[in-house]
Amino acid sequence: MPRNYKSTAVLQRPDPKFQSMLATKIINAIMLDGKKSTAQKVFYDALDLASKKLPEVEQEEIFTTAIENAKPAVEVRSKRVGGANYQIPREVKRARQQALAIRWVIDNSRKKKGKPMRERLSEELVDAYNGTGASVQWKENVHKMADANKAYAHFGR
Repeated sequence: MPRNYKSTAVLQRPDPKFQSMLATKIINAIMLDGKKSTAQKVFYDALDLASKKLPEVEQEEIFTTAIENAKPAVEVRSKRVGGANYQIPREVKRARQQALAIRWVIDNSRKKKGKPMRERLSEELVDAYNGTGASVQWKENVHKMADANKAYAHFGR
């Protein structure tokens, strides 16, 4: 690498309200077409709605616990062995756990139709906080698939 090389990576900053990198990652995942201020408004409004449903809980705790409850510990990866494809269970690294949980919460919020995004995201965050909802169900399905295919774990590295 040349000495005058400058990194092109953009440094992410913590969000303005909670000073949390997790909130920044969620906002960036919500963002469409580079409209960060719109994504921030959706996220903060969703947290306001969620805190009305869970008045005894801090807003920051709502989204951190929701993401924590949606994080998968294992996943299955396809591997071709001798002409057959096997679903091989593998542990998930911490960074990927967080990325998957954020993706699942937002994708499942987007799948619900008929309401503004802030309401859909609020419902999904409250459900994930309570250990229910589509994101946590998705995680449990991934865990069940991994458990069902643990006989093929020896194919993994």
